[in-house]
Amino acid sequence: MKTTPVTPADLAASVLSVPPLARRADYAIDLTQNVRLLDHLRSGGVRTFMYGGNANLYNMGVTELRTLVELLIKLSRDGDWFIPSVGSDFGKAQDQIAMLRDYPFPTVMLLPHKAQSTTSGVATGIRKLADAYGKPVIAYVKDEGYVEAADMGRLAKDGAICAIKYAIVRDNPANDPFLGDLVNAVDRGMIISGIGERPAIDHLTKFGLQAFTSGSVCVAPGLSMSLLRAIKRGDIAEAQRIRALFIALEDERDGHSPIRVLHDAVRLAGICDTGPMQPYFSNIADPKILTGIEKVANELLAAERAATAKAA
Repeated sequence: MKTTPVTPADLAASVLSVPPLARRADYAIDLTQNVRLLDHLRSGGVRTFMYGGNANLYNMGVTELRTLVELLIKLSRDGDWFIPSVGSDFGKAQDQIAMLRDYPFPTVMLLPHKAQSTTSGVATGIRKLADAYGKPVIAYVKDEGYVEAADMGRLAKDGAICAIKYAIVRDNPANDPFLGDLVNAVDRGMIISGIGERPAIDHLTKFGLQAFTSGSVCVAPGLSMSLLRAIKRGDIAEAQRIRALFIALEDERDGHSPIRVLHDAVRLAGICDTGPMQPYFSNIADPKILTGIEKVANELLAAERAATAKAA
């Protein structure tokens, strides 16, 4: 398991998967089912696992976070990189970071907290949390007006952050003035495209980002990795072909909840039984929506298997 300081090369080495967290019927974390999901991701060459929003860590307390990180260490293999998340509010993040200092993870991600915050307050909070952790952290920017690009630049220069997960949704991801400001303020090798496969081509080609996060990678890890490689070698036609395979599932996620749809998509595709979602989230109950999710998830998994068989 990776324990060394984070570098841009680490960020660029793999699609950064953002998996759901499988739970048993009693809501306890399910070791067996999470192993199945990790093995599926590894089968496609994915070795970076970011436990954050899709794992519903927004609603995880300090005690259960300790349970989770101890489980991840137990499940780790050589070459794996696990990234736990803290927050989203500052107080909970403080308590969780104090606990995580006892473990060898090289960084943690700070979940975004837009509703009760100011831009300068967020910058101050990131700095204080990094100081308390004793290591640089990953900032997560998913809303306009959450934090200033110049503040991100100062935090990067001072070593408070090692990466930024950038996830502000745009109608046209190639037209993003804030991301333009961000890459001028921060080494673009530290910025991760954080909205899955849909904007990845524009983010990596136009803005020079080196990596992207994905939830749908949990269904098709090999295809997601192939997309990353195609972009990096400049084969944009192939990248567009592969990206198109993900859009139906991404449309379901955007239409009904990225976190909830992914949780059930992984289950409905038979990858692992993700079980119930921890409150305050809940599983999707509408049979019509579930039927649609099952259809597109299995189509994506079939494309993954076909690509694997062709490569063999």
